[in-house]
Amino acid sequence: MKTLLTLLFLTLICFLHHTSAGPVAVEMVVMGACCPGYNQTRIPKARVKHVAMTPDGCTDKAVVVTTVCNKKFCIDPSWIWARNLLKEFKKSTAGSTSPRAPFNRSRC
Repeated sequence: MKTLLTLLFLTLICFLHHTSAGPVAVEMVVMGACCPGYNQTRIPKARVKHVAMTPDGCTDKAVVVTTVCNKKFCIDPSWIWARNLLKEFKKSTAGSTSPRAPFNRSRC
């Protein structure tokens, strides 16, 4: 009887641990695309390969700039330079998959 009770108790603990880890696991998947902080670096447009906002699941919004060398920079979206860069990038990619000049013009 003690063995059955112990087994039931351990199963219950494992079940509770598994269900309580669910929201954390979802957050960790989203965190791969989220930014831990902001950078104040102005990246030359010729070195910019892609510009986008962080996904909706992120608690802190940021403009994510990917360079031609695949380095990612998280920039404060309230910074006017970052907002203008995002707007210009969206305009340059309208109707195509790759950005037009002045973006993505230099090598890594």
